[in-house]
Amino acid sequence: MVVMIRLKRTGRRNRACFRLNAIEGRNPRDGRVLENLGLYDPLAPRVEDQLRLRSERILDWVGRGARLSETAVALCRRQGIEVPAPSERKKRARKRSATKTAAKEARFRTILKAKKERAGARAAAKLAAAKAEASKEE
Repeated sequence: MVVMIRLKRTGRRNRACFRLNAIEGRNPRDGRVLENLGLYDPLAPRVEDQLRLRSERILDWVGRGARLSETAVALCRRQGIEVPAPSERKKRARKRSATKTAAKEARFRTILKAKKERAGARAAAKLAAAKAEASKEE
């Protein structure tokens, strides 16, 4: 189970307000919440009222392995909460057998050969058309 710290939209139409929540990664954006960690109201008249976060709870969830969304990281930094940078997932190295690699190279060679043949045929057709045009003019 991957726990994500991300925003949940609340408020009404054209007056969005967001809650910062710890949510199981498979749940939808506005789905079931594990814990409410703060509030972000971008349209609040005073800057101080725009962002209220519970930093000790956020750091506790991060310590337990929760991953933050990009927006959540930006909001935490804006509040002054230092969260570790998200670690990049290592891509799995694909292992190909020698036979598959050889087959792929053979397909590539045949495609390249066919392209060269078509280009040569087009050039020969242009040359023949030019010769025919020149013989008509004489």
